[in-house]
Order: sequence, then structure tokens, then C-alpha cells
Amino acid sequence: MVLVARLLFGAALAGAFLALYVARLELCDPPHRLGVTMVAGFFWIAGELLLPGLAVLCRDWRVLQGAVTMILALLAACWWCPALLLESPRWLLATRQLERARKTLQALAESSGRGSDDSSCHQESLLAELESLSEASPQPQYHAVCEIFGTRVIWKNGVILGFAAFIGSGIRHCFTRNLAPHLPRFFSSYFVLVGAEAAACLFVCLTAERFGRRAILLLCTVLTGISSLLLLALTQYLLDLIVLTLSVVGITASHAVTMLSIFFASEVLPTVVRGAGLGLVVGASFVGKAAAPITAIPNSRGFFLHHVVFASFAILAVLSIMLLPESQGRSLPQSLQDGESQRRPPLFRRPPREDHLPLLAPHGIPHDYSRLAASTKRMLSSPAAPRET
Repeated sequence: MVLVARLLFGAALAGAFLALYVARLELCDPPHRLGVTMVAGFFWIAGELLLPGLAVLCRDWRVLQGAVTMILALLAACWWCPALLLESPRWLLATRQLERARKTLQALAESSGRGSDDSSCHQESLLAELESLSEASPQPQYHAVCEIFGTRVIWKNGVILGFAAFIGSGIRHCFTRNLAPHLPRFFSSYFVLVGAEAAACLFVCLTAERFGRRAILLLCTVLTGISSLLLLALTQYLLDLIVLTLSVVGITASHAVTMLSIFFASEVLPTVVRGAGLGLVVGASFVGKAAAPITAIPNSRGFFLHHVVFASFAILAVLSIMLLPESQGRSLPQSLQDGESQRRPPLFRRPPREDHLPLLAPHGIPHDYSRLAASTKRMLSSPAAPRET
């Protein structure tokens, strides 16, 4: 019974995390999507740092479970307060729930206060247009997760990002095992992992908005693969300080791969199936975490096999990430057609060539192009003048 209750608790917690992640993303405009998501990640990391202190205060796992449940009950109370937890208007519009979308947008406009006259007129015209469209009573159009399997670009992007999240979560234990002999206390590895997660979150926040999601994901995957291969082949020949450094770099890079893969997937998946598709990507990362107990089997080569397989997968992920589109600064795709229209840009963009020396000065450009055509014909028909010797 306890195992069933723990299973249901974990499923509910994962569902709440996924719902809040999607709702938070869809309420932000493109320049602030990454920043808001990373700030929420810092709150998650703060909770991980406070959890050992809470465990010391409670001393019993039942008291600790009750304390965590009370904290989660405060979040569940927001369900009865729509002003604190609104439905995503982007999803409502994409699924043609126009009346609910109009009410949600009106509540957001009222809570944000009065702006300028232009914005107020724009809001009133938008609400009036939604009200006129909702009078026709269109039927809501819901989409199932099975529709992703019938697409080509959406399915490809989801598989690649799910594969990257799986690698980032699964390979982390290969680096964590190298930390144990070098740390003084048994709980030190936990704080090192949380500190590496915070460093990865800060790195993604500072670089992904400047250089693009795909480039930073590719860089972090390359760092993860190189660190893994070096530790796999040269651990017994390297100094302890180098082994510890490579392990910390690998843990940080793998955290960045996981969180950036999930965020990248939330941007490239269309709104109508974003929750379901993102759930598959997050589930793939959890499967990677579940592979860690293989390495703990005594008197076996599970750790070596685990390390070899995930290091090979990391090299394969480097090649597949180059097939992804870039979502930086772009609006979220709404329908399945929008998701299928995404294309892969070149990895290294060349700046457009600018010619600052026009062939003709602006005042010298003729306005009557018939004269230009006649003079050109005359020049071509006249015989060339003999050259003087």
C-alpha cells in the first residue's frame, strides 16, 4: 500500500511540475521565456537546498512527508482561486475555446491595470472580436498525444530532444560515482550535485538567449561526451584533481543538457500538443535516471557497460542535435501545421553582405526607364569605333 501511495504521489508531483512549466511558458513573450523559466529553476534548486535542513528538523520520515504534503496543499489551494492560477489563453485560443479565452484575457487585462490609450483600445478591440467569434459557438478541438506520431518534423524534434534529455539524466551517475572517494562526508555529493545544477542553470540563462538554444545544447552535449570519454579511458592514469574536475564539469554539462532539452522541447512543440509532448520528453529524462541502479549491482560490470553505452549515446546526440530548428526569439507554434513548418537554419550564420557603394547615386537614377532602354539598344546596334594605333 505504501508503494502504491508513493507511486501516486510521484505521478501527481510530476503532473503538477509539467502543468506549471507549460502554463508559465505560454504566458511569457519570446524575450522573457528563458529568463522566467530559469528563475523558476532557481526556486526549485532552493527547495533542494532546504530539503536536508527540513529533514534534520523533522528527524522522522513520516513527519517530513507530512510537512512536504502541507506545502503542496498550499499549491493545490490555488485551484479554487482563478486569479492566482489562470488557464493559458494561448492554449484556449489554439483549441478554439473562445469564450473561456475571452474571460481569461479580460481577467489578465484587469489585473495588469490600465496602460496607455493605444494598448487599451487594442485590448478592447481584441475582446470584442473574441466575443463576436464566440457567439458562433465553435466546437473545441482537442488533440491527443497519438497525433504526434503522425507528423514528421514534430516527431523528429521530440525524439531528438527526448534522447538528449535521456542522456543528460542517465550519464550523470557516471560522474557522481567518481566524486565519492574525494568528498569528506556522505552528504557532500548531494550538495555538489545541487551546486552543479545551479551553475548549469546560470550558464544556460546567460548564454542560451545570446547564442541560441541549439548551439548551447550542442556545446553542453560535446562537453558531456568529452568528459565521459576521458574518464572512461584515462581515469587510472589521471591525477585525482583532474578526475574531480572532469566529474564536476560533466555533472554541470549533463544538468544543462537535461534542462535545456526540456525547455527547447517546450518551445518547438505546438501549443495543441505541448503538454503531452513535453510529458514524453520529461518521461525520457526520468527513464535515464532509472538506469542508475544498474551501476550499483555488486560484482558485476554494470558500471562500465553503463558508462560505455551513455558515452556512445552522447556522441550520437551531438550529430542529431544539428537537425533541430532554432526557437530563439520566435513565437510559439500554435497548430500542428505551424510545428511542421519549422526548418533547420545553418549552424553558423553568415552576416548579410552590405554594399555601401551604390552603382548609381540616388539623384542619378532615371525616372523614365523607356529612355534607358532606348539608349541601351542604340549602344548595342551602333558599330564599335575603330581604335587609334
